[in-house]
Amino acid sequence: MAQVYITVEELSDLIRYDVRTIRERLKDSVLFDGMHYIRLFGGHEILYDWEAIKQDMCKFSTTAMGMPMARGSIAHD
Repeated sequence: MAQVYITVEELSDLIRYDVRTIRERLKDSVLFDGMHYIRLFGGHEILYDWEAIKQDMCKFSTTAMGMPMARGSIAHD
């Protein structure tokens, strides 16, 4: 499985959460340093590991066929 690192803005588009919500509520509570994101250049830039996030979202999802989205739809891989 290839690692795909994305910015918080790209993650926001994929999971349909506001950038501010990701930074303030999800980071360090459900998205963890070293597992779901890495810090670059002394911690100023953060890149998210999309594959790790997607895998955990599917693992804890009630739907095995796709990833649930914020508005109730399902994203299929």
